[in-house]
Amino acid sequence: MEDFYDLLGVGRQATEDEIKRAYRKLARELHPDTNDDPAAEEQFKKVTLAYETLRDPERRRQYDMFGIQGLRGAGGAGGGAGGMGGFGGDFAANLGDLFESFFGAAGPFGGGAANRRGGRAGPPPGPDLEIALEMGFKDAVFGGTHEVKVRAPLPCQTCEATGARPGTRAEPCGPCNGTGQLRQVRQSILGQMVTTGRCNRCGGLGEVVRTPCPDCRGEGRRTLEQAYPVEVPAGVDNGNTLRVPAMGGAGPRGGPRGDLYVHLRVRPHDRFQRNGFDLVHTLTVPFTQAALGAYIRFETLDGTEDLVIPRGAQSGREFLLRGRGVPHVDGRGRGDLRVRVQVETPTDLTKEQEQLLRQLAADRGEEVAEPDSGFFSKIRSAFK
Repeated sequence: MEDFYDLLGVGRQATEDEIKRAYRKLARELHPDTNDDPAAEEQFKKVTLAYETLRDPERRRQYDMFGIQGLRGAGGAGGGAGGMGGFGGDFAANLGDLFESFFGAAGPFGGGAANRRGGRAGPPPGPDLEIALEMGFKDAVFGGTHEVKVRAPLPCQTCEATGARPGTRAEPCGPCNGTGQLRQVRQSILGQMVTTGRCNRCGGLGEVVRTPCPDCRGEGRRTLEQAYPVEVPAGVDNGNTLRVPAMGGAGPRGGPRGDLYVHLRVRPHDRFQRNGFDLVHTLTVPFTQAALGAYIRFETLDGTEDLVIPRGAQSGREFLLRGRGVPHVDGRGRGDLRVRVQVETPTDLTKEQEQLLRQLAADRGEEVAEPDSGFFSKIRSAFK
């Protein structure tokens, strides 16, 4: 038998963590589920035995002092049926638990937690589904209930999802005795090896339908279109995804339903842009109102607000309406509404309006172009 430390690639002074890391690396490379090489399977058994020995302080001490012979009887029972050399059934059971924690299933030694639980695994869950929901800007801000239509496998009403014709029932599968799993026992150099796999006869369901339902043909589910209400929380944004548990496709023969993932598509607003949980709006103000000040009735998503434009307001000035933005998705407060002023310069003045502006410029001592002076024509020609 090879040296256990050499098998794991560690020194004799290796810590428990170093031994564990070395074993995990080797186990993932050599495990039969990921490596079809028969030689890898045998090596996998050896490194597992080495790990189970060195991870236990007492077994490691016995091994360090006396080698493999020092382990005889250390595990309790001798090398009888179900044992592994000098290791008893508890040791094999521990290995099963080990593989279950690493790989999600019992290992080749059997006796793991999954095997000890017994019973059928039950029908598998149904598929998760995805759907896009397009909604208005205001609907996303304030939330609400929206209806979505999904075409998905749903429980068959005729047979009540059993898959069997009404008046009949499914029968326990004979080959797996209703567990949905088949176990195979074979001898190896380390003793009895137990492997567990899905029963091909019943597909892991543990039951066989002799007389299938005429509507679902024994599946226990049918593909139909159905409408569902989806609660959209306030404050969602374009690109967000909602997970609705147990509203996906149904599993075969009463298997649990998967989840529904709703991808949100929010249409833009014609006046407001979103910046995080704040709303932004550019308000065009005539230069007369900007110069003299004004009271403006401003329409927000919540209703009409009074907005005061002070005298001398300049383009780019921002007014803050607190708490008029987007609600936080967690329900804790709202963002703000930021109104940015853009002063508008008139371009279609009448002769009387132009005369008034010229008078204003003269009063303020500001030079302006004379009418029909060709000043602007000269400027345009200079840039041609």
